[in-house]
Amino acid sequence: MVHFHRILLPQQKKPDLEQQGSFKLHSWNKIMSYDYYLSIRNHRSNTGYLRLLLLFSMFSFILLFSPRLFFSSFYTLENQEENWPAPCSNMQNSAICCDRTALRTDVCFMRGDVRTDSSSNSFFLVSGNSSNIDEKIRPYTRKWETSVMSTIDELHLKMVSPQSMPSKTCDVVHNVPAVVFSTGGYTGNVYHEFNDGIIPLYITSQKFNGEVVFVMLEYHDWWMTKYGYVVSRLSNYPAIDFSNDKRTHCFSEVIVGLRIHDELAIDPEKMDDHKTIRDFRNLLDEAYKPRIRGIIKEEAEKPRRVQKAQRPYNTQNQLGIEKPKLVIISRNGSRKIENEGRLVKVAKEVGFNVEILRPKRSTELEKIYMHLNSSDVMVGVHGAAMTHFLFMRPGSVFIQVVPLGTDWAAETYYGEPAVKLGLRYINYKILPKESSLYEEYKKDDPVLRDPDSINAKGWQYTKKVYLDGQNVKLDLVRFRKRLIRAYQYILRRRQQENMMS
Repeated sequence: MVHFHRILLPQQKKPDLEQQGSFKLHSWNKIMSYDYYLSIRNHRSNTGYLRLLLLFSMFSFILLFSPRLFFSSFYTLENQEENWPAPCSNMQNSAICCDRTALRTDVCFMRGDVRTDSSSNSFFLVSGNSSNIDEKIRPYTRKWETSVMSTIDELHLKMVSPQSMPSKTCDVVHNVPAVVFSTGGYTGNVYHEFNDGIIPLYITSQKFNGEVVFVMLEYHDWWMTKYGYVVSRLSNYPAIDFSNDKRTHCFSEVIVGLRIHDELAIDPEKMDDHKTIRDFRNLLDEAYKPRIRGIIKEEAEKPRRVQKAQRPYNTQNQLGIEKPKLVIISRNGSRKIENEGRLVKVAKEVGFNVEILRPKRSTELEKIYMHLNSSDVMVGVHGAAMTHFLFMRPGSVFIQVVPLGTDWAAETYYGEPAVKLGLRYINYKILPKESSLYEEYKKDDPVLRDPDSINAKGWQYTKKVYLDGQNVKLDLVRFRKRLIRAYQYILRRRQQENMMS
């Protein structure tokens, strides 16, 4: 679903989950509403009112019959990605072509005799063509955010003559294409690592079936350690650390930059083979299997007393049927669930086998995947850790607790993408009394009564008040209803699967 305010404002930046942005509501919503015109009618003459009505009728007609023509300058991130087939898709050999039509990312293509020169941050296309081409690009998928883009190395893509390259002979000749991208930017935040990096890398490179070399800017060993299993499923070759590898690498085709579609999503209409986000998850499944087998073996080798302590007390109900497994993603800082212990008790009373997962930056993704891939329900408070819904099997349930002031971000970044993956999504929007802010502010304070007005002041207010300054104390009578709904859904789904098997 496309949000109305996301269509009309070209300068609108999507808020970063834990970093920066704004959940600001836009005045265009008010301008576009009929109520707005009614609110000013008493200040106009009858003639003015008729003129306004005529203008509104004409405006509605244009909206209905020519929306793209009228709003061509107002498209946001999503609509700017709708140019398909993409520019440069029919480029010739011995050419450089850059697609800069999208607001999220630039992607450039080079075909011919392409040679690297890390000392000058350049890729040279050696050609007899006398064209003096020098394209510049920062290969990261948040090009509208100048602050973070300034931290990404800028590359020069130049067309040069053979005479100007006498010393640039090939040290390494590659018979497969290269994809060039940065592992800098907001890395360190799991949402951005997947949304800005791993999923766009899949979108851009999966069509090569592993026959592609990755050239990385801002190369980090920890990033390769964390995502090495996934990278190895996309490329059959060692990655190149562009800045530190001084050799001249030669390619016949180079793609600089990554394609991106939407938040944690893949648009099959923009994929050559109509791949979806489920296909991406299948890749994760294959990538993590070897390590998960190792983890299971390590667990089996632990002393019996440790295994017993880690094993759930009772995984079957009174009928001997395996209980549905519910995993709670626990937070230690802001937006933590203050009555988490009672939540566990209520979930067990409903009939779940409950596990608490406390992921840290150092936690292996494979371990998190192992826990969530085997679960039926995931519960968590809005935040970057909700990115792990990608590890849930399609058909399972994702319950997101939505704190005050985070409605739009919770739905946009996690709720809608979860539905695209095939999860049963249940949002739980807390009441003011369930927020720790209820004890800090008067009951009629805008912080409690009108979070949109606080968010409208800017990101600093949103971050300070709603992201960093708020915890949650669930009304377990209300929340129990969500748990029962999830429990019943899982049981019905199991029955359907048994009937089909």
